[in-house]
Amino acid sequence: MNPIRSICVYCGSSSGRNGTYVAAGYALGRSMAEAGVQLVYGGGTKGIMGAVARGTLEAGGRVTGIIPRFLINKEASQTALGTLDDVIVTEDMHTRKHTMFEKSDAFVALPGGIGTLEEVVEIMTWAQLGRHRKPIAFVNIDGFWNPMLALLDHMRAEGFVHTGHLVKPLVVDAAEAVVPAVTAQAAAFAEAAAEGDTRVIGRL
Repeated sequence: MNPIRSICVYCGSSSGRNGTYVAAGYALGRSMAEAGVQLVYGGGTKGIMGAVARGTLEAGGRVTGIIPRFLINKEASQTALGTLDDVIVTEDMHTRKHTMFEKSDAFVALPGGIGTLEEVVEIMTWAQLGRHRKPIAFVNIDGFWNPMLALLDHMRAEGFVHTGHLVKPLVVDAAEAVVPAVTAQAAAFAEAAAEGDTRVIGRL
C-alpha cells in the first residue's frame, strides 16, 4: 500500500516571472491525482496555488484547501473555493499550518515567496526536533531553490544543523518526479523504523 495518501504543497499565490512555475504546479497536481494522492494546500485559487489545485481537480483528484479567514478575498474567492472538495477556514496562520501538517503524509515546496519559505523551514525545523518523519521535497524548477539549498549546506558546514540526519529534504527537478520520490522515502523511513523496533525488541 502506498504510504503517501496526501501531500501538502507549499507554493506562491502569485505566478512569478517564469511561466514554467505555473506549469510545474499544474503538472504536480495532475501527477498527484493520477497516483491517487490527495492535495492539501493553502486554499488559494490564484498563481501557482491555483495551478496545483486546478491540475489535481481536472485529473479527478481530491483537494483540501486550508485558508485563514482574512486571506479568503486576497488569495481566493468564495466562488472559487466552492470548486474544492473540502475547505477548512481557520482563524489564524498557526492553526492553518498545524492543520496542514496533521492532514499530510509529505511536504513539497514549489517556487514561492516569503510565506512559502517560512512554511517549509518550519516543517524542516519540526523534523530536526524529531516531531515527525515525513518526507520533505523541494521542486527545484529552473534552479529556483539553489540559493536555499546552498544556505542549508553552509549551515551544516558551520555546525548549525543539529541532528542533520533528520533534515535531508529531497531535491527533484521535475514536478512529475515528486510522487515517486516522496513515496520511496516514506517507505524507507517506515522500513528503518521497523528495523529499529526489531532491534529494541531483541534486546528485551
